[in-house]
Amino acid sequence: MSPDARTMLENLKIYAPNVDPELFEKAFRYSEKAHQNQARASGEHYFIHCTAVAETLIEFKLDLPTVCAGLLHDVLEDTPTTKEELEREFGEEIARLVEGVTKLDSLNFTSRDEAQAENWRKMMLATAQDIRVVLIKLADRLHNMKTLNYLSREKQERKAYETITLYAPLAHRLGMFQLKSELEDLAFQYIHPKEFEELSVKVRAITASREHALTSFRTTLEEKLTPTNMEYRILGRAKTLWSIYQKMKRQEKTFEEIQDAMGVRIITPTIANCYALLGIVHSEFKPVAGSFTDYISVPKVNLYQSLHTTIMTRHGDLIEIQIRTEEMHRTAEYGIAAHWRYKVGSEKSGKDEHLEEKLNWLRQWIEWLQDLKSPREFIESLKTDLELHQVFIFTPAGEVKPLPAGATPLDFAFAVHTEIGMMCVGARVNNKMVKLDYELKSGDICQILTKKNSKPNKGWLEIVKTARARSKIRHFLREKGIVA
Repeated sequence: MSPDARTMLENLKIYAPNVDPELFEKAFRYSEKAHQNQARASGEHYFIHCTAVAETLIEFKLDLPTVCAGLLHDVLEDTPTTKEELEREFGEEIARLVEGVTKLDSLNFTSRDEAQAENWRKMMLATAQDIRVVLIKLADRLHNMKTLNYLSREKQERKAYETITLYAPLAHRLGMFQLKSELEDLAFQYIHPKEFEELSVKVRAITASREHALTSFRTTLEEKLTPTNMEYRILGRAKTLWSIYQKMKRQEKTFEEIQDAMGVRIITPTIANCYALLGIVHSEFKPVAGSFTDYISVPKVNLYQSLHTTIMTRHGDLIEIQIRTEEMHRTAEYGIAAHWRYKVGSEKSGKDEHLEEKLNWLRQWIEWLQDLKSPREFIESLKTDLELHQVFIFTPAGEVKPLPAGATPLDFAFAVHTEIGMMCVGARVNNKMVKLDYELKSGDICQILTKKNSKPNKGWLEIVKTARARSKIRHFLREKGIVA
C-alpha cells in the first residue's frame, strides 16, 4: 500500500475502525490505474484530484462506500470503464454512487443552460435515492474550486458563478456551513477579484485590533461564567469575506461600518444552559436592539439551531455571539453529513430523526422540482428554493413558515396546505388586504382567504416563487389541459 493510501486509511479508521482495508486499497489502485495517462489543467496527475475528493469525504467522516466512490467518481466519465465493470468490481452500492455523480456530457443539448439543468436534475434524482451522491459532488466541486487558477478566465467566471449560485446555497440548505463558506470565498475571488483583494487587505489589517477586543471580552465573560459551574467552551469566529461583502451591499455600508466582522461562539451541553448563558451575556453587556434571533425555538429549514445576539463591550466594540449545544454545533459545521455519520456510527440508536426529517424534506423538494419541464425554469426554481436569505411568516395561530426571500402570500398558502393554496382568493397581511403578488417580509402575519370552488389560473405561475407552489399549480393546470 502506498504511503498516501495508508495515511487516508488511518484517518478513515479513526472514526470507522472496522472498515475493510482491502476494499479501500482496491478502489485506490483501480482509480489510480484508470487515470494513469491523464493530467489536469495544472499539469499534475489527474489521480491527485480523486484522492483530494476522498480526503474531503473522510473529513466529513463518511462511510467506506462513499470514500471509495469518491476515489472512483470520475472513472465512468473520463475513462473507458463501464457501470457494469464497476459493479462487478465494487458492488451495486458503490457503482450507483459513482453513476449518480457522473455528468451527462454524452447527451446532446440545445444550450449550456439546458445541459446544466439536466445535470442538476439527474444529480437531484440520485440524491433523492441516496444523500451521499450530493456529498461526493460537493467534495468534487470544492477541490475543483481550489485549483481554478489553472483554467481560462471565461471558465473561471462560469464555474465560480455556478458555485456561488448553486453549490454554496445547496451546501447551506444541507446545513454544511463550513463547506458553504469555503466555496463562497473561493468563488468570490474569481467573480469580483478587485473587491476580494481590497476586502482581504482590510480584514487582515483590522483582525489584529479586533483580537484585543475579543480577548478582553472573553476574559470578562469567563470571570462571570466560572462561578455558575456551567460547562461551556468559547470559540472565536470570523465572518467570511463573502458574507462581509454581501452585508456591505445589502445594508449599503462601507467595510468600516460593518462592526460584527468577528465574534464568538459559546458551546455548552444543554439547551437550558444556552438560555442561561444568554441571560448572563445580556446582563453583563449591552445587547444591540433588534440583534437577537432565536433559532433554537424556530430552527432554520436546514435544521440549523443557535441563539444569535450582538453586544457592545465597555470599549464600544460590537461582538456577535452565537450560543448553541454541542449537537447543534456539530450540525452547524457538517449539516446532513453529521447526521449521516451519526446514523452510521451508532447502529444501536436506531433512526436519527433529524436525518429522516432532512431527507424527507429533500425528497419532497426534489419531487416538486421534477415537475418543471423547462430547463431554465428548473434552474431558476432551484436557485429560488436554495435562497440563503429566508423570511419567517406567521399564521394567525402563531405557527411559523420559513420561505425564500421574495415569496408571496400564494407561496405561503401552499406552504400551509395544498388545499388552502388551491382555494386561495386573497390574503391579509398584518390585518390589511394585499395582492397575491405582495412580497412578504419576516414577522408578517399572513391570513389566507379561501373560497370553496376557487381554482388556480395560469397567471399564478408568474406570481409564485417556490418549487412546491409551482409544481402544485402546474399539475392542476396540466390536468385541465391548460398547460403542458
